[in-house]
Amino acid sequence: MLRRPRRNRKSQVIRNLVEETSLSKKDLIYPLFMVQGEGIKDEVPSMPGIFRMSADNLMDEVDACVGLGIKTFCLFPAFPEDQKDKYATLSYNPDNFYLRTISKIKREIPEACVMTDVAMDPYSSDGHDGIVENGEILNDETLEILGKMALAQARAGADILGPSDMMDGRVESIRKLLDEEGFTKVSIMSYTAKYASAFYGPFRDALDSAPKSGDKKTYQMNPANVKEAVIEAELDELEGADILMVKPALSYLDVIKELSETSSLPISAYNVSGEYAMIKAAAQQGWLDGEQTMLEVLLSIKRAGAKIILTYFAKAYAKLNL
Repeated sequence: MLRRPRRNRKSQVIRNLVEETSLSKKDLIYPLFMVQGEGIKDEVPSMPGIFRMSADNLMDEVDACVGLGIKTFCLFPAFPEDQKDKYATLSYNPDNFYLRTISKIKREIPEACVMTDVAMDPYSSDGHDGIVENGEILNDETLEILGKMALAQARAGADILGPSDMMDGRVESIRKLLDEEGFTKVSIMSYTAKYASAFYGPFRDALDSAPKSGDKKTYQMNPANVKEAVIEAELDELEGADILMVKPALSYLDVIKELSETSSLPISAYNVSGEYAMIKAAAQQGWLDGEQTMLEVLLSIKRAGAKIILTYFAKAYAKLNL
């Protein structure tokens, strides 16, 4: 035999030399859940090892992760129901704990890069990402609220805004508003292909943000579609996005691959709560090697074409010091 591929597998040194895909701490963004109060660090029951934290504990967590080499964090707030309303007015109130904490992180841990969530559902009494009227999600009317929210987050010091609402035209609307107000350096990582997925369950439990009625299928994407993701990517790129995201990751590796080949922008992927929970549950039962499965999953997302991975495994990966 003239060709023996096994020659390139015969030792760890040679395997490292010919390795096609590499994963690094610098590729990862760590999502964190925030709540009001002090001294709070409550584990999310469906996400072992992941906590809802008040600002004091969250600051400690960010500081510890920066020390491990994880420097970008995507923050998600959970607000009490009595503070929510139909028009998510709390989202752009500069005194809300989410915006205050962003400012505190940037002031006290300036090397940390802060990404935010731009969507109505954490603040909406309806639990949807847009304004609800007679059971319909209003697109254009929602853009005004998203703009106010995005501007408030930029003023608080956010480095990257993450519009996760899937309203048509929201990237252009936010980009124009930011530029008009002088925030030309604030990046937009658009949730470009966010699918109506069953893998979001633990996330909604963590933030108590499930819709009060109906579902999100009129604005989140049909899991059957790939070409539609290409359309969304083309639009977001034209509208001023800096990075395009696919969410979830594991069931949509083909979408990550497609966008990485058709777009000139960096592609990110969100290794979502349900994907995390499945691995943790199987590992707790002894059915899988949790550490090795984590590594294989993250590598698969990178191999598919994602330059950036949002993952609840970020801290655990960093601790391995690979």
